[in-house]
Amino acid sequence: MTQGVPVGTTDRPGRGIRARLLSVLCAVALTAGGGAFLLAGAAPAAADPLGDCTATRGAVVAVDFGHWGGGIVRGCDATPTTGYDLLHEAGFTTTGTEHDGPAFICRLGNDRFHTGTQYPTPDQDACKLTPPAAAYWSYWIAPPGQDYWSYSPLGAMSQHPKDGSVEAWVFGPTGPDGSSGGPSFTPAQVRAQGQTDPGDHPPVVEPAEVDLTAAAGWLKGLLHDGDHIYDEGSSAPNLYQTARTALALAAAGGKSDTLTRMTAYLAAHTAEFAYPNGVDRAPSPTGAALLSLLAESTEDNPHAFGGHDLLGDLTKSMCTAEALPDCVGRGDFPAVSDVTTQALAVLALQRAGGPIPAEALARIAAHQCKDGGFSPTLLRAGEACSSGDPATTPYATIVLRRAGGHDDAVAKARTNLRAAQLATGAFGAYPGVTAGDVTATGESAQALRLLGDTTRADAAVSWIARQQTKAGGFGFDEGATDPEIYPTWGAVIAGARSDLATLTTPPTTPPTKDPTAPPSTDPSTKPTGPSPTGSMPPWAKGEGPDLAKGAAYLTDSSRLKGGHFYENIAGTGFADFGLTIDGAYALAATGSDNAALRGIVDFLDTKGQDGATPARTINEWTGVGTSHAAGGSLGKVAVLAQSVGRDPRNFAGHDLIAALGQAVCTAPGKGPDRSCPDKGAYRYAPSVFAQSLGVIAQLRAGEKSLAAGPVAYLESLQHTDTGAWPSLIPSTGDSEVDSTAMAAMALDLVRDDRSKGAVSKALAWIASKQLPDGGFRGASGDSVNSAALAIQGLSLDASTYGAQIKKARTFLAGQQNSDGGFNVAADGQRGSDVRASTQALGGAVGTSFGTLTRDLSGTTARPPGKSANTSTPDIVTPGGDGPAASGGSGALASTGVQATGLALAAVLLCLVGWRTVAITRRRAAQGGRR
Repeated sequence: MTQGVPVGTTDRPGRGIRARLLSVLCAVALTAGGGAFLLAGAAPAAADPLGDCTATRGAVVAVDFGHWGGGIVRGCDATPTTGYDLLHEAGFTTTGTEHDGPAFICRLGNDRFHTGTQYPTPDQDACKLTPPAAAYWSYWIAPPGQDYWSYSPLGAMSQHPKDGSVEAWVFGPTGPDGSSGGPSFTPAQVRAQGQTDPGDHPPVVEPAEVDLTAAAGWLKGLLHDGDHIYDEGSSAPNLYQTARTALALAAAGGKSDTLTRMTAYLAAHTAEFAYPNGVDRAPSPTGAALLSLLAESTEDNPHAFGGHDLLGDLTKSMCTAEALPDCVGRGDFPAVSDVTTQALAVLALQRAGGPIPAEALARIAAHQCKDGGFSPTLLRAGEACSSGDPATTPYATIVLRRAGGHDDAVAKARTNLRAAQLATGAFGAYPGVTAGDVTATGESAQALRLLGDTTRADAAVSWIARQQTKAGGFGFDEGATDPEIYPTWGAVIAGARSDLATLTTPPTTPPTKDPTAPPSTDPSTKPTGPSPTGSMPPWAKGEGPDLAKGAAYLTDSSRLKGGHFYENIAGTGFADFGLTIDGAYALAATGSDNAALRGIVDFLDTKGQDGATPARTINEWTGVGTSHAAGGSLGKVAVLAQSVGRDPRNFAGHDLIAALGQAVCTAPGKGPDRSCPDKGAYRYAPSVFAQSLGVIAQLRAGEKSLAAGPVAYLESLQHTDTGAWPSLIPSTGDSEVDSTAMAAMALDLVRDDRSKGAVSKALAWIASKQLPDGGFRGASGDSVNSAALAIQGLSLDASTYGAQIKKARTFLAGQQNSDGGFNVAADGQRGSDVRASTQALGGAVGTSFGTLTRDLSGTTARPPGKSANTSTPDIVTPGGDGPAASGGSGALASTGVQATGLALAAVLLCLVGWRTVAITRRRAAQGGRR
């Protein structure tokens, strides 16, 4: 039974760029992923009586129908599972959009208001595409003990409300990160019988201990020459992994010969790790911080480590103004984009006992979110954070606790940590999940112990101990059986009941067995090097990715379903056609598996159906032949056809070139019609990527006159002062490497004086944005995706930018994992991601989409049929060796400040995890690049 609550509503007008970002989510999703299918409204369940929900049992949802003159209707789910089920168990009905599926709620209704009519009505919104930011149902949550609303970082199908939670749905203008809009009523006004304090009840678990000897032995087994770790696929040492491993071994066994050798090796390579731009330039904050922490933990001197004053140079390098190069804000350290690195740098300064720059500490404190956690990425002036990151909050909390004078912030962070801890003692990788994450749990255990929450810290360690693999190391996820180096670091430090703030290495009595000796295990558990490459790339080994291994990762049957498509969400059978074409582009560029490429192309060309219900073909994704055909999607499919020798004028039963010509806007849209931003733009192509793909397709088809309008519009979007392009259409004023590279590839086909000048200016701007390690910055940090696209763009003038291309390829090689896949970002969580891998593999070769060609002669045609849905969902393993969902569960491949990434965000906000969406909401994009 539901109950109306007489709480008023307010008018909340949209505000600026953020309000516009969500309005293009669906249209961009048409370009980069998703598809369309018809949805029926979900029928209401027999509603639980509101009295069944209490402060400690059940969850309450409140829906505000004020936009249509109604009030607030509440409902209860006595046994909550997901936010989506909460709505239906509470007596509400819902309808999703044709494009995004049932999870993106477009209409809501309840018998208590207008006899159950769902709003907005069909004449107000057809619910074909994602609703605009000015008129959609926004989703808000307030867990037990929280007295304010948080914009939900998850969609309703992935949000798992706890007992005592309250949720709200409000129609109207709301920014995609909750920066504007929101409920006009408080959680207390609709919550069931008061609130609870999640800190009152620590988890009760069976005690367990981490086997530090086995863990140290496994880590030592990864060492080369007993003192350093190599990058996968190359003979170059990975100094970052070496430093982190040394810190873990210091916690596991104290002083040892191995630790002494590793410390000496790092000291000898200090200039390379901490001063990649030269010893007369500002140090790398990551390198300087980790080497300083190692020195402080091993009774060495960080002011004279490897002949360098690491901390002195770090302090002098601090940004004194936001406008300085590589500075997000005053008090940051150069080239740092994440709060964790900022915190580690400050922690290194704290441990040395010297003065701490007040601005650097203030920057950390300024990133505390409404829920008490901390933002994963550094924010610019005017940006805000509503939901913290479980992997960032621990180190930020440790730093503020050690600094003193931040009692309120520390108290809020402590409450956040307590609330985030699961009944098992673990911490999830993002809010709302019920499975533990080893990295987040290990780091949170360190913070809790320093805060005095020993019982909670011990519970976390007990959970970690149960995740230890037979080999001695730890995997990323709960129940993982394959060890990975990244999660093992934090697990060992937490298991030793230590933390990076207090870690020391006093002399220890030698144990019976050397704690750094490899454990006696089956040989199959020993680390193995990468398999030999079977391709002939245009670079020496170690100077670029292993193309054959990368192709094998992409074509593995656990990922490429039936050899036909990648799924949007693992186990659903719902094809991500945009990602599938990205994979085909990568295979076409490398030539590593023409048979697999032929299988994808045949499936698309013969209108093969995915495993969704109802089944969909590529034509449902592009919308070809309908009023909502998307120019960017049409262009993307047409370019694939052209690249493999198929006829784009007869692909999947349609003339894609003619459809593109019909999609060119003759004038800006009027009134509610949002399909045409301006003359010359393509309909439903609200990004530079989408516009560029359409231009490339038309020019490759010889339609130069018909492409004149789209070319002129694309040229008009270029920033005349820098040569860069923005990500969104209409322009938001940002500058993005990814979109600039894509626009340059499109205009390179025009070959007139104006376009040549535009391309030249664009390439110079791209080159100027290269980071010291060869990468390029995107929203997720040092982005694999951005580096790959930069290579494609700079290769338009390879004779001028050969050095930058070589450096970027080496960067990509360092981001390739043992399974052949790629990380999302160099400074993010390690682990292979399908989307990032398609982008890295295709971009590394350097072939422009304007000239990409692959002859499929001699390959065997494959039957299209209907791809069966899988009954056993894939498990996404950030460590990289297991099956993976199409988008991965770690941070998704990012495009910067990017509508290109918003393509996946519409789906992510419905179904996928917080960590992937956190950066989407931070700088407006995560996900597919095209």
